[in-house]
Amino acid sequence: MDPHRKRMAREARKAWVEGFFLNTVLIYHAGFCAYALAVWASKQRLAEASWTGEVALGLVPAAILAGLLWTRSSHSTGRTLIERTNDLLARTRVEPRGSWWSSPSGLFTSLALLLTVAVGWKLTRIRLSALFSADGLGGARRIFGAIFTPDWSIIGITLEAMAVTIFIALMATLIAVPIAFAASFFAARNLMRGSPGARLLYTASRLVSNFTRSIEPLIWAIIFSVWVGIGPFAGMLALMLHSIAALVKLYSEQIENVDIGPIEAIEATGANRLQVIWYAVVPQIVLPYLSFTIYRWDINIRMATIIGLVGGGGIGTLLIQYQGLARWHEVGTMVITIAVVVWLMDYASARIREAIY
Repeated sequence: MDPHRKRMAREARKAWVEGFFLNTVLIYHAGFCAYALAVWASKQRLAEASWTGEVALGLVPAAILAGLLWTRSSHSTGRTLIERTNDLLARTRVEPRGSWWSSPSGLFTSLALLLTVAVGWKLTRIRLSALFSADGLGGARRIFGAIFTPDWSIIGITLEAMAVTIFIALMATLIAVPIAFAASFFAARNLMRGSPGARLLYTASRLVSNFTRSIEPLIWAIIFSVWVGIGPFAGMLALMLHSIAALVKLYSEQIENVDIGPIEAIEATGANRLQVIWYAVVPQIVLPYLSFTIYRWDINIRMATIIGLVGGGGIGTLLIQYQGLARWHEVGTMVITIAVVVWLMDYASARIREAIY
């Protein structure tokens, strides 16, 4: 079998497995959502219903069996998503006649989406009457009235706390960038498929990065505030760790999209692996890396304010203190300061990104 056909077969098997997984999850999700709505319709709480555990477990084999049968169709939701996003398989894929959404798979997916919205509406207890009630509007009027009549007597302490917030974001970004830069090469598939050891390192890098990124900076701030104590250091560590994971993903994906031509040309000269990366890969990724870094700095400025609410230091800590005392005029001062500083930083970062390109 020629290499192209072998690659096609490998990609097809991989797409089938991934499609089966997505189909199974979708079937299980739709089934449990339908059960939850039926329980709520009977005026019961889901946790108190006698059959909840049995249904949750019983749906697993049923979803697996249904997923196996459904995945046999190339028009199933899972295979459609995977194959349409695979450059190799998308060229040979046969699409159904008419709109996919009018096919049985499309109709089932639409039903699953509707069930999801219905369950979400119930779980979040959306009540538009409470939002527009006389009491609700009166409370909002009092709070916003106080916020937009700020007490400027605390502007000094507010600016000091804002400066701490800015430097929390700055130091987190500066420390994260070189670490993420080095780690991104180990998390790039096209550079780490030469040997079993390289593939193992790639898998481990991706696993650690995805796990770290899946935990929000707010949670990391809580962890580090217990570890090193409440203050700016905890906030900086939280942002730094999350920034490393996020930048590794962005950087590595950029490496995977580089032009293969320069790499093959440098390899043809007999260059070693490090020379190939330095002279063929790095020149292609410098500008995107700078853009991603500035974008992450922009995100960190916003997040540095939020993590202060859980002990990460900066203006967020000061804000939560005044909010707890219901001193809304002082809160208004800090809200306006945050808005102005974030707007200025956003404007500056946008102009820098424009200048880079």
